[in-house]
Amino acid sequence: MSATIISGKELAASKRQEMKVEVEQLSKKGIVPGLAVILIGEHPASKSYVTGKVKACEEVGIRSLLIEKPEDIAEEELLNLIDSLNNDKDVHGILVQLPLPKHISERAVIEKISPEKDVDGFHPISIGKMMIGEETFLPCTPFGIVEMLKSKEIKLEGKHVVVIGRSNIVGKPVGQLLLNENATVTYCHSRTENMKDLTKQADILIVAVGKANFVDASYVKEGAAVIDVGVNRLDTGKLCGDVVFDEVKEVASYLTPVPGGVGPMTITMLLHNTIISAKRG
Repeated sequence: MSATIISGKELAASKRQEMKVEVEQLSKKGIVPGLAVILIGEHPASKSYVTGKVKACEEVGIRSLLIEKPEDIAEEELLNLIDSLNNDKDVHGILVQLPLPKHISERAVIEKISPEKDVDGFHPISIGKMMIGEETFLPCTPFGIVEMLKSKEIKLEGKHVVVIGRSNIVGKPVGQLLLNENATVTYCHSRTENMKDLTKQADILIVAVGKANFVDASYVKEGAAVIDVGVNRLDTGKLCGDVVFDEVKEVASYLTPVPGGVGPMTITMLLHNTIISAKRG
């Protein structure tokens, strides 16, 4: 067998076309969704991600406000900037590109963003509401993963999901979202013993460890759906995921590619959250 590829690129394009129509309808009512993106310093990967987000906003008609600040910006100045955006009625979403310079507290920055404009879904209030299943802005990568699984009508309820990785951005929240969908969820991480014994039980395996080609076919149960969240750059300059694609596609029933898998959906769900925020006023 060879896995069905879940193309995040194709799904994102379809969703963005729908969003473009929705934004056009909103603009006729005088509502133009606005996203403020703050970029600190000259981190090449961050600049690349931000460029992608700004371009995606233009694609669907969202007004993007890119604010670039130097690496040595004082934390207080950054927090004051976020405060001003919290009070700007034309800004519906605020995103501060991570990672931040060491002298700035990531937690302080995330908590300063108003929960009503937390389109990244990282604020403790957003996370808390997600935990108890209340309506809130969902973290974009986990949200995108769930949408990808649903797009292929992959059954979630009652299925065993194994998540490799426990980051606050992907691992923990994606497990919680799937638990909210009535899946049974197991987390694996760097301290997990006999990891393969657990991953081989997974109906759905989500790999978010940030290590190139970490998961080969020996980790995967025949017929499992495998979501590869990793984006790693090899010495050759080529991008690859956390999963050995060519091996795992011969075992899995569904598999996401890298690039063109989870990445485009992350940005798409950010746009979705920004539109929802604008509609709420």
